Parts: sequence; C-alpha cells; structure tokens
Amino acid sequence: MIPANYSDKAIIVDILTQSFDSNKSVNYAVKQDKKRIQRIKRLMNYSFETCWHFGEIYLTDDKKGVVLIILPEKKRTTFKGIIEDLKLTLFSIGITRVSKILERESRIKKYHPEKYMYLWYLGVDPQYQGKGVGSSLLKDIIDLGQKRKLPIYLETSTERNLPLYQRFNFKLYQELDFNSTLFMFKREPD
Repeated sequence: MIPANYSDKAIIVDILTQSFDSNKSVNYAVKQDKKRIQRIKRLMNYSFETCWHFGEIYLTDDKKGVVLIILPEKKRTTFKGIIEDLKLTLFSIGITRVSKILERESRIKKYHPEKYMYLWYLGVDPQYQGKGVGSSLLKDIIDLGQKRKLPIYLETSTERNLPLYQRFNFKLYQELDFNSTLFMFKREPD
C-alpha cells in the first residue's frame, strides 16, 4: 500500500465509481436518474477531496485498489469545504434529498467514538475483485490502526462483504435501515 498523490485523483475516482456503481448506500445517497453514474463520479470526487484534506488515501502498488480514510479529529469547516458540500448537493444528491441524507449521517455518527479511523471507502477495480486486492488493503489498514492504537469503524450495505470484515475481526455492532440494511462494523486495536 502506498500513499496516493493528488495526481492519482482521476484513477482513484474511476476505481471508486466503478466499484460502487451498484452499491446500495451510494445509490441511496445519489439522485437516481439518467445522470446516476455522473452523480456517483461527483460523489467520489467529493470523497477524494474530503479525504485529501481531512484524512488519508492509499493505493495498492499496482493502483488497482484504493482506500479512503477519514480522520474525524482533523475535520474542520472551511470555505472550500462549504463549496464542495454545495456542489455535492446540487450535482449529486439533489436539493430535495438533502434532509434525508443529513438525517442518515446523523444516525450513523451517533455510534462513533471521538477518536478513530473511519474507513470510508475501499474499492477495487472490478477486473481485479475477488483476487485478494481488497483483503491486502484491509490488512494494511488494520496494521495502520494498530500502530496508531485507534479503532477502525466502517459501514457496508453489501452483504457479500460481511464475511470479509468478520474474517479480519471486525465486529458487527449495529444495523440501521435506510431502505436496505446498513451494517456497522468496528475493530479495536489489539
């Protein structure tokens, strides 16, 4: 796993857009219309920018997998962040859906502690899925959490991912319903 450079943005957004095309949580967040894929791409662009400023972004050495981590203690309100939030609202979520998305985020955040690593996205180029790329990234993130002595939190609405997280000792601690089940996991440092 290597730290991403800003010049990797296009490849990262592309991997995440493809990886999360059929993801229930992502499709819950973005407006569902003929521009759905463009809206997902804008969401992933927003996610990249957010993590670039308030988290960390890593790629596999071959740039076939990516992970975005938010470090909540670093997050702060900035003018650029407000502009990015507005663009996300206008071009991805849709104004009429903002309250629904804010309520969702509020429900999720109330289960998070003060200091932790938030594994926001883990995506693998679809041609390389099922070949250990995601497992390798997850192992590296766990090692990072161990070094920092921080718990790692994540959510998934993709049921086929549940065994992966459980195999790496993530514990399911909450389930929320947002037209599909959102499974909330955490892994404490050893």
